[in-house]
Amino acid sequence: MAACLSPTLPRQTIHRRRCWTTKPPSSPSTATCHQRHHHHKLIGMRYGAIYARASPADPVAQGLDADDFRHPLDKQNTLLLKAIPGLNDIGKALLGPVSEQVMVLQNIGSSVLVSENQLPELHQLMTEAAKILNTEAPDFYIRQNPVPNAYTLAINGKRPFVVVHTSLVELLTRKELQAVLAHELGHLKCDHGVWLTFANILTMGAYTVPGLGMVAGFLEEQLFRWLRAAELTCDRAALLVVQDPKVVISVLMKLAGGCPSLSDQLNVDAFLEQARSYDKASSNPVGWYIRNAQTRELSHPLPVMRAREMDEWSRSQEYRTLLQKMFR
Repeated sequence: MAACLSPTLPRQTIHRRRCWTTKPPSSPSTATCHQRHHHHKLIGMRYGAIYARASPADPVAQGLDADDFRHPLDKQNTLLLKAIPGLNDIGKALLGPVSEQVMVLQNIGSSVLVSENQLPELHQLMTEAAKILNTEAPDFYIRQNPVPNAYTLAINGKRPFVVVHTSLVELLTRKELQAVLAHELGHLKCDHGVWLTFANILTMGAYTVPGLGMVAGFLEEQLFRWLRAAELTCDRAALLVVQDPKVVISVLMKLAGGCPSLSDQLNVDAFLEQARSYDKASSNPVGWYIRNAQTRELSHPLPVMRAREMDEWSRSQEYRTLLQKMFR
């Protein structure tokens, strides 16, 4: 799901949207990372409730629609973006075929393509996740990078692909890695690509285009608000695949402050308690104001807020009903 090791990201590029990690390579794109150099993360399901995991051979998620799990804030903010006149035209003007080709070659030329014959274990994780979400699996690349990150690129007319940094693979368990892949698939399932591209362009390159600086500044806050909501949707996609909230929350926790040498000492329950203490500390008028000021310029919600949101959804009747629909 998006962020480096820091899950939030102040007014910066929103490259391939982090799965949960840091910021991706340097070039605008339709992406989705999960973390950035300083930003983003993910979450999971309820302790002890429905863990009915379907085997890869089972027919799963037939008829699953993106709106079945789309977060209400995602729906609301998507409608607001669509209501902005000329937004599609602005995106097309800023992202031409040459820049698209640069982005594609930049990622493909310096990564390893995962397949049945290349890193088959990781290929299986992606295939299973795509099957559960009832969507087509994109190309999947592993890229050498010390900053834990994952992102998705969906460029017009080209097959989308997901890139995961080697440092993120080292940081996570295989089940946690599948949660990250499912988060990225959530962006594709929900057609987030086009808006992610706009966000990358307008927050990165648009300021340098004559006459578009003021437009970019006006849209940036709207785009970031939408991006934060979109991340909550994709966290839900991750939970639908791994079906264990602790797995998804563990990803968020590791992206917020984890490293391979400490990962076996991290405690998900303690992190959830930390999330509740954050809610309590920000419940008064002053705390509410500080929290809003803190998140306004972030492309991802704070990790503790995402963890609390995922924990609550994993306990909801909506989630249990959706699982029954998917695996009946």
